Amino acid sequence: MNTYLLTTAIIFIIYLGLYGLFNRFFYASAVFFVFFFIYAVADRMKVIYRSEPILPSDLLLLKNTKSLLAMLTPKLIVTVLVALIIVIAVFVILELRFGKRMLRFKPITRLIFVGLTALSIGIFYTANDNNSFTYRLLAASGYTNLDSNINKSANTNGPMLTFLGNMYVNIMEKPQDYSQQTMSKVVKKYQTRAKEINKKRDNNNLSDQTLIFVLSESFSDPTRVPNLKMNQDPMPNIRNLENTTTSGLMMSSGYGGGTANMEYMTLTGLALNQFSNSLQSPYTQVVNKQENPINIANSFKTASAIHPYHGNFYNRNTVYKSFGFQSFRNIDTTGDEALKYSTILPGMEYISDESAYDDALWQVNHVNNGQFINLVTMQNHMPYMNNYSDNQFSNTGSAISNKNRDQVNNYAKGLSYTDNATKEFLDSLDKIDKPITVVWYGDHLPGIYDGNDMYKYNIAQHQTDYFVYSNKYARDHNQGTTKITDATKVTDPNGFIPLALKQMNQKVTPYYALLTEVQEELPAMARNIDDSSSNLYVNEKSKQVKESDLTHKQKELLQDYRLVQYDLTAGKGYTQKIINK
Repeated sequence: MNTYLLTTAIIFIIYLGLYGLFNRFFYASAVFFVFFFIYAVADRMKVIYRSEPILPSDLLLLKNTKSLLAMLTPKLIVTVLVALIIVIAVFVILELRFGKRMLRFKPITRLIFVGLTALSIGIFYTANDNNSFTYRLLAASGYTNLDSNINKSANTNGPMLTFLGNMYVNIMEKPQDYSQQTMSKVVKKYQTRAKEINKKRDNNNLSDQTLIFVLSESFSDPTRVPNLKMNQDPMPNIRNLENTTTSGLMMSSGYGGGTANMEYMTLTGLALNQFSNSLQSPYTQVVNKQENPINIANSFKTASAIHPYHGNFYNRNTVYKSFGFQSFRNIDTTGDEALKYSTILPGMEYISDESAYDDALWQVNHVNNGQFINLVTMQNHMPYMNNYSDNQFSNTGSAISNKNRDQVNNYAKGLSYTDNATKEFLDSLDKIDKPITVVWYGDHLPGIYDGNDMYKYNIAQHQTDYFVYSNKYARDHNQGTTKITDATKVTDPNGFIPLALKQMNQKVTPYYALLTEVQEELPAMARNIDDSSSNLYVNEKSKQVKESDLTHKQKELLQDYRLVQYDLTAGKGYTQKIINK
């Protein structure tokens, strides 16, 4: 048996289940073909834009079907709808004319068909258990576990088996030596380290300051993409800012998508690559199983979130409540919780970054004391089919096919709007008489560079821009610095909390002392697309580093980090109540 025969068998069993439900050959066939046609189109689109197939964790996004459709081109939507209407009409006509001649089954037979389908799908719940019957069956069929490279798994095993094989997710493998005694030693170790760090820090109450995290949707420097040349720079203001403030490159664990994963790492300080390879969305697969999960909002008396899009995308409504945010403004909220600004720029589809920044400024001024604000923008989200009346950008090079060339130009135009709006936002913060620090970062590259080999340019196409900026009041009152240069050239989202605290001259807890050590001493880390290892480690020169090449001290630090991450998310929670105090 091989994976193709196994896939065919599963598809046939699914068809039998539908036949059992409807007991009408042509109606069952219609549902079967419609379902797999939609699945095939969705899978293809996700592979194109995110280099990965449809997974069980994506099913939660079906709550936002209208929003998902808005990300597709009208031509594709019309084509799919026409094809579906034709298919359904043909099968309805066939049922009316020939349906009585086809097989009809007795209730017991129908029940067997439905039960067989449920059993066949259900056994995949244990597909990741090496001792299970399902695992042995898959192995015998030629199925190879390639969770570290989901797209390669789909190409090798087929998208159906890859989907079913990821129905159950083990959050994280238990690190060696995990125990209550070990975790007690780890906490004491970083309590000591926190005292050492805090001798050099002056500010004790983080909640007295304002910290803003800005996730700039799909922002990355197109002039840094291999084999691509732009006719002019779309981000001169941000580029100039990067020369004068704390800044560098961020290793993203996504390409063309995965925004919420980068946001999760930023808010919690936990690394996606250290979770189980099959875990694709911490927001939907980890946070919902936790009570009072550690995150930066815990350190503030007031915490607010702003996202000029639907609030239930990636389960944010629930996640933000779990994280302790008191308010979440999005396009679904009304009354006092509604967005204050919602301008859409000419030729664009989503609420502008200028409006998003204005909402953040409103929130800054709405609270007298310090607070935490998490802003996730939407302006530069795919698709890039905008109809600008005047787009000055053009490009050349083999990084993209000709069909995507206009998309890159439109994307660059969007970046230029972001560039100007960001400068105006920071200028406005400089006029406010209270300490404010901004951590600003792009979450991933857009999935439009279809001419480049992702494996060859793995690092380059997973690097975005970031900076940490303290306003004039903070700089003048020893609550913010201008530019930190130590271990800032290449970092990761889980390094932003310790970078911000260092920028703010802020004392740290034992947990943040650990994150400080990780950010300063370890290479930047991300989830790898290469099946040789699920961990991608990148040094300050943007070169890959093997875990085996780390020093003894670095390996020990990495083990401490894994132990704490496991304890906080999948373990017994021995450290949760004390490590962040």
